[in-house]
Amino acid sequence: MTRDVRAAPLRGARRATMSAMPVPAEQRPATDRDWHTDELPATPQRDFLIPAERWIEAPDDLASLGSDFGVRLVAYKRRIGRFLLWRAGPAAGADARYAAVAADAPTEQYRFRLRPDGTGEGAGPDGRAHARFRAWKESLRDA
Repeated sequence: MTRDVRAAPLRGARRATMSAMPVPAEQRPATDRDWHTDELPATPQRDFLIPAERWIEAPDDLASLGSDFGVRLVAYKRRIGRFLLWRAGPAAGADARYAAVAADAPTEQYRFRLRPDGTGEGAGPDGRAHARFRAWKESLRDA
């Protein structure tokens, strides 16, 4: 006998519910502590953000990553290989710039500019110019 999937759920089964939408990264509260390079997490943080000003070993120019298009907040995103990924601006739909800073040599940096229409450009550690954000991140991973 097959069960009609439109029927009421089985007794004792939990019903799936929509949870609250995740808070956009730029709207998460900033951490109130300072971070050393070796403390920066490998994966994205879902409940707070780490501003560039809270990274103790940050290169001086990192805090101005989005200044040419009016974005003051530069936030840590994740590690990709030996690089620390930072972003000024939202992930999509507006101007943004990413910086990849080598954790073991902070003067080694690569940038990717992402425009509101999804186009972009940036040089990767492979020495190539990339038009796709994904290809740029893959060059970081493979370096």
